[in-house]
Amino acid sequence: MPNIKSAIKRVTTSQKAQDANISQKNDMRTAIKNAKSAVENNADNKQELVNSAVKKIDKAAKSNLIHSNKADRLKSQVMRSN
Repeated sequence: MPNIKSAIKRVTTSQKAQDANISQKNDMRTAIKNAKSAVENNADNKQELVNSAVKKIDKAAKSNLIHSNKADRLKSQVMRSN
C-alpha cells in the first residue's frame, strides 16, 4: 500500500477507472449476447438490439477497451446473424 498522498490518490482513481471499464465491457458483452439470441429466435425487436450492440461495440473501441479489429469482427458477427 502506498504511503505518499499522490500515490494513494492514484490507486483510488485507477480503481474507479478499472471498475468503469469492466462495467462498460460487461454491458457490451450482454448486448452482443442479447442481439445474437434475438436474431436466432427471430424476435420482433431484433433490429434495435443489433443497433444497440453495434453502438456499444463502437463505444468500447473508441475508448480503447477493445482493439478496432476485434470491434469490426464483433460487429460483423452480429450483423451477419441478422
